[in-house]
Amino acid sequence: MIRTVLLDLLGVVYDGDTPITGAVAAIERLRDADLPLRFVSNTTRAPRSAIIAQLAGMGIKVEDEELLTPARAAVEWLRKHGRRPHLLVHPDLEVEFSGLQGGSGRAVVVGDAGEAFDHASLNRAFRELVVGADFVALAINRTFKDADGLLSLDTGAFVAALEFASGRSPVVLGKPSPDFFLSALSGLNCPAADAVMVGDDAESDIAGALSAGLGAALLVRTGKYRAGDETRFEPPPTAIVDDLAAATDWIVSRASA
Repeated sequence: MIRTVLLDLLGVVYDGDTPITGAVAAIERLRDADLPLRFVSNTTRAPRSAIIAQLAGMGIKVEDEELLTPARAAVEWLRKHGRRPHLLVHPDLEVEFSGLQGGSGRAVVVGDAGEAFDHASLNRAFRELVVGADFVALAINRTFKDADGLLSLDTGAFVAALEFASGRSPVVLGKPSPDFFLSALSGLNCPAADAVMVGDDAESDIAGALSAGLGAALLVRTGKYRAGDETRFEPPPTAIVDDLAAATDWIVSRASA
């Protein structure tokens, strides 16, 4: 039985500043079915407050504890390990890391820096790594659907460049890290086998969730999805559906069974 629903945001709930058709009503249906929701996003360009405000502007109310982002996971990791961050992230995200100036060592934290990705910033991060800084990747997504409707390079390409040059492997804190999915379920008294993930990324969302032990993962044909994505990664999706509205039909029919 399905007891908890994990939802990706970009490409599933909205594209840019526009809700995907049927998504707002679908979320209301999931709430009406008394299914706890967790919004698990690899978005690393905006702080949590901005994401929650963006959703509110679309008519979707999300409580702070319902939203899990790699930046929040990174702050917890840095505090736990006593590290000061060397940030290679989007300027808008830097506020999430304020107050982390103490610690016994350094950690390079890489997110989607957008236009801030240039040779100078990558080289500064590389030099930190070669002198011993820890290596933390907020995400390793290959692509995302950009504002113009086309795919653009995501964080993973730049993480891979730093990994190749430094010979160091990163700690990945966002999807597809199993810990990211499992932390979304903490406090819900819900075994992973009773949770379902809905996403548009066959690798990070779907294969990642199933590898973490979730009972089901639904791939939507919105956002970054391209025909054939479902055959590219293992494990394959539990089901392929048109959009979040169709995913909700699938979920509600099984949650009440």
